[in-house]
Amino acid sequence: MKRHILAILMENESGALARVASLFAARGYNIESLTVAKTHDNTLSRMTIVTCGSTQIIEQICKQLNKLIDVVHIRNLTDSDHIEREMMLIKVNANAKTRDEIYRLTSIFRADIVDVSATTFVINITGRSSKLDAFIRAVGSDNIKEIVRSGVTGIIRGKNIL
Repeated sequence: MKRHILAILMENESGALARVASLFAARGYNIESLTVAKTHDNTLSRMTIVTCGSTQIIEQICKQLNKLIDVVHIRNLTDSDHIEREMMLIKVNANAKTRDEIYRLTSIFRADIVDVSATTFVINITGRSSKLDAFIRAVGSDNIKEIVRSGVTGIIRGKNIL
């Protein structure tokens, strides 16, 4: 079971997201992450779905998605030269004992402290999911108060477009 990133260009219409999610649910496919937003053309949205499956399963998913009236184009970014990013906001304990270590880790991971209180830091970190996971491990579960992740988004490198 390989991880796949599907980029979908679709009509920016109410219910379009629900139809895509329902297609996955009806066939028992899991969505690991899903991001969606308008593009530079207000009539279109771009959806990025991360899922796992064999090449055969992913091809079947793409065929089913192409049958939806709202879908304009689908591309599996996994096999293309692409850039992927995820954003995470993480609130951590930052008391007198842990502040220096948290600050050092933030610097090492090229993250930003975006909020400071007497006992916590809120840190913004962006990168591949593996980088975010590594930051979580480095901080340690005892120091984490809350995590919010955006889900993966991606784009093909070079002149090719969706």
